[in-house]
Amino acid sequence: MSTADWVTAATDVIVQRANERLEAHRRALFEGTDRLFAWLMAGQWLFGILVAHFFSPYGWEGKVKTVHFHVWVAVLLGGALSSLPIALALLRPGWWVTRHVIAASQMLWSALLIHLSGGRIETHFHVFASLGILAFYRDWRVLGTATTVVIADHLARGILWPESVYGIVNPEWWRFLEHAFWVVFALAFLIWAGRKSLREMEQIAEGGAQLEALAEHEWRRTSVLERTAAG
Repeated sequence: MSTADWVTAATDVIVQRANERLEAHRRALFEGTDRLFAWLMAGQWLFGILVAHFFSPYGWEGKVKTVHFHVWVAVLLGGALSSLPIALALLRPGWWVTRHVIAASQMLWSALLIHLSGGRIETHFHVFASLGILAFYRDWRVLGTATTVVIADHLARGILWPESVYGIVNPEWWRFLEHAFWVVFALAFLIWAGRKSLREMEQIAEGGAQLEALAEHEWRRTSVLERTAAG
């Protein structure tokens, strides 16, 4: 084998090992983040029920505190939003469908909490917190799914039931665009940070593969020298 052929073969081995290392790292990252969201979904369900019981009556009916349909909304709809992501995270961790279902469900949880609070502006920060946690996947497609869901929700409810999302009956027509702008603004930076982090993962995987290949080469070289000396 010529020197050029040997270098090409060695390079191919390093590239293959780097890709395997990167894939294993991303797989572990996906599975770990899936498990994180399984816990988060369960916690949000409990939190949503508490909000519906203790806060929703004040948010929707002034100072009249009664147990009303919001509790059932939190129990039934909240359970529906949490059950599928939890099941997928436990049964199919790391699957691409799992993280997209989690992304959609997480943003729908933001919508539900905003509704339960009567459209309080503070609850809208749940959207940005959710995007930040979804960025743990380092997959821009997941963020795209989440952003599509939250914008569609604001648009639909802003037309059909604006009080549930903005807290007022007749919001300004541009209110939807304002919310969408800030979500897209945050999304741009999260995607940039995720891609930068992914490049760093690729460099680490390549460096590890090179070290592994070098160590294997030295081991083979030492073995040959030892056999030659023994012969």
